[in-house]
Amino acid sequence: MVHISDFLLNLLRLNKNVMEKEFIDLFEFQTRLKQGIECLFPTRLWVKAEVSAVKARNGGHCYIELSQSDEKGLVAKANAIIWASRYRFIAPYFESVTGSPISEGMMILVEVQANYSQLYGFSLIVNDIDPEYSLGVKELERQKTIERLGKEGLMEMQKGLSLPLLPYRLAVISAEDAAGYRDFIRHIAENPYGFEVCLDLFPALMQGADCPQSIISAMDAVLESAGDYDAVLILRGGGAKLDLACYDDYGLAAVIAQYPLPVLTAVGHDQDFHVCDMVAYEYLKTPTALADFILSIYEDEDARLSSFQTRMRLAFGGRISAMESALDVLRSRVRGGFALKVAAMESALTVLQTRIYASDPRRILEKGYALALDGSGRVISGASGRRAGDKVSVMFNDGTLDCLIENVR
Repeated sequence: MVHISDFLLNLLRLNKNVMEKEFIDLFEFQTRLKQGIECLFPTRLWVKAEVSAVKARNGGHCYIELSQSDEKGLVAKANAIIWASRYRFIAPYFESVTGSPISEGMMILVEVQANYSQLYGFSLIVNDIDPEYSLGVKELERQKTIERLGKEGLMEMQKGLSLPLLPYRLAVISAEDAAGYRDFIRHIAENPYGFEVCLDLFPALMQGADCPQSIISAMDAVLESAGDYDAVLILRGGGAKLDLACYDDYGLAAVIAQYPLPVLTAVGHDQDFHVCDMVAYEYLKTPTALADFILSIYEDEDARLSSFQTRMRLAFGGRISAMESALDVLRSRVRGGFALKVAAMESALTVLQTRIYASDPRRILEKGYALALDGSGRVISGASGRRAGDKVSVMFNDGTLDCLIENVR
């Protein structure tokens, strides 16, 4: 019993000491924190940070996670809220200037009011966002990238390559469901000349923080494939400026610049011009314009062949015409020569016919002469060699007399 009493006495003394310690409850502690923070930052401040996460609620409020990192990693993080009454103005204005909604990975400059709630802790209430700052940060990074590529001699490397006379096998890097890719394929397939081009798709992400590495992986896949490609096409339809900022990435631009095949780019709208476009072998403003560029190569070659065909036809036509003219001249000369020869022969024949006619014995007989023939029918030119008793025929114009020689004188 004694030991139990001592224990109880000690316990009472301990409780008394505890009760005598100074303390405050949690609400008062949180209230003091709130008062201290609001006293330390009584007015709004402009804060630059990266958007780590963003989510717009159905009620119209937007919740953003802001962060800051250095070479060692994450060094600061805070939750921020844009109340619906401000978000309905801030969001459309930001998008109208930057061409992109507030999204992860952006660097933004926000006007905030420090806020501390006894229930929800510390947060930042966003009053405004400066869209020009976000554009400026990207533009500054872009200029640094261009300067670095220039110092490393990468800006003109692709220009030293050459396309085949008729680039046929083409590797296309794009998103399969992208409108720009579909427009490109349709434009190639429906060309009025019926030209055929072999197109192989290598899918990749075409926007966002992972876009550069995804395109680089697709380019590696092209080289590792069995296809002997003539060129690589990187194409994407239009989009917001910040959505297309990934095409100003140094890593992607450096890979394109040093790529062993000609790289042709068509990213964005008519007014867009990215670092990747600068280092590429050729850049076109839109995927449709790139399709026209490919088809124009075939059209030019077709026109060249048609010109050759026309020139050959004209050359052969002229040659054949000249040969036909020469043949006509030769034919005329041959015809004239034969005509003269025939005329001379006919003249000689006429003379011969005249002589023959004149020498015809019947012509002599017609003049009253007679022709004597011996018994064998040979002409007798004189009395020599004739004897009595020989038979003789005397031919007159109107008949022949068969005679017998009685005497030779």
